Amino acid sequence: MKTKITLLITVLFLGLNVSFGQNEEECRNKLSIMAEYTKSKNFEAAYQPFMELRKECPKYNKAIYVYGEKILDHKIENATGAEKVAFINDLIKMWDERALNFAKITPKGEYDAKKCQLKYDNRAELGLSEDQLYNCFDSAFTSDKDTFENPKSLYVYFKLMVDLYDADKKTAQELFDKYDDVVEKIDVEIEKASVGLNKIVTKEEAGTALTKREGQYKRYYTSVLSAFDQISGSVDSELGNRANCENLIPLYERNFEANKENATWLQRAAGRMSAKDCTSDPLFFKLVNAYHNLSPSANSAYYLGILKDKEGKSSEARAYYEQAIGLETDNFKKAKLYKKIASKFKAVGNYGQARTYYMNAVNANPSDKSPHLQIAAMYSSSAKNCGTDNFSQRAVFWLAADEARKAGSTSTASRYEGLAPSKTEIFNESMAGKSIQIGCWIQRTVKVPNI
Repeated sequence: MKTKITLLITVLFLGLNVSFGQNEEECRNKLSIMAEYTKSKNFEAAYQPFMELRKECPKYNKAIYVYGEKILDHKIENATGAEKVAFINDLIKMWDERALNFAKITPKGEYDAKKCQLKYDNRAELGLSEDQLYNCFDSAFTSDKDTFENPKSLYVYFKLMVDLYDADKKTAQELFDKYDDVVEKIDVEIEKASVGLNKIVTKEEAGTALTKREGQYKRYYTSVLSAFDQISGSVDSELGNRANCENLIPLYERNFEANKENATWLQRAAGRMSAKDCTSDPLFFKLVNAYHNLSPSANSAYYLGILKDKEGKSSEARAYYEQAIGLETDNFKKAKLYKKIASKFKAVGNYGQARTYYMNAVNANPSDKSPHLQIAAMYSSSAKNCGTDNFSQRAVFWLAADEARKAGSTSTASRYEGLAPSKTEIFNESMAGKSIQIGCWIQRTVKVPNI
């Protein structure tokens, strides 16, 4: 009896194995067909095997969903009316299926943001309101902020907040809080890309050739930084004058007592007032001191430096700035502080100190070349003051051009070179290949180009 039962179980098991094997072979064949059609951009032919794979082999391979996204994107792009809406909803459904079957490689924040972006891009067809779209993005952001990394979606998320604020559906505090949330997230993504790029830049500048993979990563990190730099400016433009001193001061004054023990609120309020140059108001002093007493940090020391600058106590201000640098252990954040301090010195015409801090910023974060453009601008504005004659004054523009090239801005470098002495002037002055010592704060040697 036992032998018969064992034999029966064995036969059933082998039968199931045959069934699984046949099913796997069918899945593999259909996936191969779908992949080939998709790679050749024959999305219409790829659609049927894709739909069969979704139904019959949903867990077989993540490629079903990778290629499926391209197929459904094509369908959406080439459809109209109710048919288009159906394909949009099906793409959203497919992302849910991917999350169900391949949860580990389907980050919630990333894919929820993709759903929201799809809805936003097709909001007219879907008949969605700004409230509905904002709530979609807000849910994606708050549920998994770490993987909500798309720069375009971050911008749209904040733009919707601005639109709702303008429609009196969001308060000023909600607007400013969301601005800080988005800017902090942008900073996180910029820091991640900068850290990765800095390792590659350091190796490259040491004269070591990059591997093919490192070259690919360099292009990737550079494109990420470029995208977030652009989005950062767009987010600031969206906020615009809504965060002026006339709006900020009464808001923060009204909410100070309720938040005087809230370090995050104090830091954000002081930061916003500093960014909008509302630092002359007594409220800024109150915010900064409360923040520094509650949570001494690089930021609070920096704000105290601003206060001393306002009082005309430049040496005390610099001491606080240096304290801020000393308190900051993160190189990316330290570079941002260096740039802020440099801009303070630049604004009052102390170009020598400004250049020092800008170069410190470059050393702390080598992937950020923007300080070189600031140095170039200071050279340019000092040309008439730092040369002894017309030729040496205009020779300063070669220095400016060199800094612009370090920043990767060939157009700016060309513009500065156009202001430097021409080949004819170099020939007439017999200066080809000679060196010129530039005085005042610049204290640099310029080598005149050979002709």
